[in-house]
Amino acid sequence: MNSSYDVIVIGAGAAGLMAAHTASLYGKRVLLIEKNDRVGKKLMITGKGRCNVTNNCDVSTVLNNVTVNNKFLYSSLNRFSPADTMAYFENAGVELKTERGNRVFPQSDKAKDIVDALKNNVRSTGVEILNDTVISVLCDENVCTGVECKNTGVHTSKSVILATGGKSYSATGSNGEGYLMAKRLGHNIVTPKPSLVPIVTKEDFCKKAQGLSLKNVRLDLFDAKLQKNLYSELGEMLFTHFGVSGPLVLSASAHIKDIQQNRYKLKIDLKPALSEQKLDERILRDFSENLNRDFQNSLGALLPRKLIPVIITLSGIPFDIKVNQITKNMRENLVRVIKCLELTVKEFRPIEEAIITSGGIDTSQINPKTMESKLVSGLFFAGEIIDVDAYTGGFNLQIAFSTGFVSGENS
Repeated sequence: MNSSYDVIVIGAGAAGLMAAHTASLYGKRVLLIEKNDRVGKKLMITGKGRCNVTNNCDVSTVLNNVTVNNKFLYSSLNRFSPADTMAYFENAGVELKTERGNRVFPQSDKAKDIVDALKNNVRSTGVEILNDTVISVLCDENVCTGVECKNTGVHTSKSVILATGGKSYSATGSNGEGYLMAKRLGHNIVTPKPSLVPIVTKEDFCKKAQGLSLKNVRLDLFDAKLQKNLYSELGEMLFTHFGVSGPLVLSASAHIKDIQQNRYKLKIDLKPALSEQKLDERILRDFSENLNRDFQNSLGALLPRKLIPVIITLSGIPFDIKVNQITKNMRENLVRVIKCLELTVKEFRPIEEAIITSGGIDTSQINPKTMESKLVSGLFFAGEIIDVDAYTGGFNLQIAFSTGFVSGENS
């Protein structure tokens, strides 16, 4: 099968689908190549299957939530903003809703609705979808000429859009192959690393609390080497058998650049709404109702059950001491632990478990206004393959849609 197109898009994820549809709207004959047996495989599992499609905010807020190379995205986000993303899916018949933190989801809570909208849009404009694996991007004297596929041979085109994703969630097909294609054409690859990834901790008490989800806590990330706080936010997190995960932890992980022994500390404030004085007063009230009970049986109204033995151990207060024997000094230790439950970062979980990949195509080699390579004419990039990443909250998908739109528009 040898055929000729105006634009070939490699990868049918969020960025690739958007790029293909956009290019077709400009009258281009488009071939979308996806090695998986269906499009949008990773999209189907984002947001725990609900798909946090974007964030209902302005462009400056998105840029403030991009942790790597945010200035590079200025043009593409202004060309296709969160408001444009919301309008795009609403026009495709997907009802949306905005939840806490301005996170936008389909009203149905089904990622399938987002995938179906993208799939229907590309089909409605005549995009051809091919299930095959691209071996290489072809070019002649630094000008793109097409691609070679494993099963269907050579397909020629004036433009090729690489939207193959990063290396996270490799089970969905993101195995880093796009990096190799770009590298063979002379592009620098910033070493891919996991970002927005669960954290393995040195302390083993997390295992005792595994499965416990904390809401409305404050998490701080402290860098002992620089002696400064790198991240501080209110929200949700989760204890696991290896350490911690959840939205706060994933966002904090984006600030950890060079893991060294005992360098990074996670500090959890379990009662951020209370000052130390107010927390002490609260504890005194609870104690007054449990004066003759063992200490271990007096904290049920204050802390989750799974955390009680952990907090008691760290406070140094005997489990079986009577509440009426607890001293002010003991109480101060208890307050300190509740306001600063400390964990030591040991390592990240594997990149396959990361939500996104940090690293990728060097942004200095991409035109930020068009997403075209500065090295190879007619080669464009979109989505996670580019060295940009952001916090959780719909920002990374917005980057995919914005860069996908701009690459499709200019290809």
